[in-house]
Amino acid sequence: MARSGALGTLARIVLLSSGRRAAPATMPPTSRHRLYGLTLLLLAPLLLWDMSGLDLPLARVFGSAQGFAWRSHPTFVLLLHELPRHASTALVLALGVGAWRPWGFLRRLTTADRVQLVLSIVLAALTVTAVKRLTTTSCPWDLVEFGGTANYVSHWLWGVSDRGPGHCFPAGHASAALGFAAGWFVLRRSAPRLAPAWLAAALVGGAVLGLAQQLRGAHYMSHTLWSAWICWSVGLAVEEAAMRWRGMRTLGLQT
Repeated sequence: MARSGALGTLARIVLLSSGRRAAPATMPPTSRHRLYGLTLLLLAPLLLWDMSGLDLPLARVFGSAQGFAWRSHPTFVLLLHELPRHASTALVLALGVGAWRPWGFLRRLTTADRVQLVLSIVLAALTVTAVKRLTTTSCPWDLVEFGGTANYVSHWLWGVSDRGPGHCFPAGHASAALGFAAGWFVLRRSAPRLAPAWLAAALVGGAVLGLAQQLRGAHYMSHTLWSAWICWSVGLAVEEAAMRWRGMRTLGLQT
C-alpha cells in the first residue's frame, strides 16, 4: 500500500514538474487533434464556395426584378421560419431546465455535461448573432436587381457599405438548428449512441432552414455554410475549455 502511494506521489511530481497536463481519458489528445484538423479542413469547401462567386447567380435562380416569389408565402413563413424558431427556443429552454432537473437522455449525463450541452448551443447561436451585428452585408432581397436598394458586396469586404440595411451574414435562422451541432462534442463522450443522430438532425435541420431562406431571398448559400462552421467551431472551443478545466480540477484534487 505504501509503495503504491509513493509511486502515485512520484507520478504526480513528474507530471507537475514537466508542466504537462494529463488529458482526460474521455478526450484523448489524438482525438482532439483530429477534431482540430477536421475543423480546419472544413474551411476548404467554404473558401472554395466563396471563391466561386456562385452566391449571386444562385440567388438569381429564385429571384427577379419583382423580388422573390416565396418571400411571403405562408408555408415558408409559418412552417419554415416561425415554427422552427419557436421550437428551437423551446428545446433550448427544456434542455436548460433539464440541466438541473434531468429528463430523458439527460439523466445519463453528469451535471457538468448537461450544463456544457446547453452552454455550447447558446454560445453557438449568440456567436452567429454577434457576427451578424458586425457585418454590413445585406440580404439578397435587399439588392437593387431584386427590387431593393443595395448593391452586391462580398461579405469579405468588411466595413464596405452596400447601401442596404446590412447585418445579414451569416445565417441566423439556420443557426436555430445548426446551433445544436455544437452540443455533439459533449454527447460523443457522454451519450455516444445518441450523438450521430443528434448531429445529423442538426445539420439536416440547418440545411432545410437555410434552403428555405435561400428560396425566400433572405440569405445566400455562403451564409448558411458559414453558420454551420461557426456553430461547429464554437462547440469544439467549449469542449476544449471544459476538458482543460476538468484536467486542472483533477490535478488539484490529486495534489
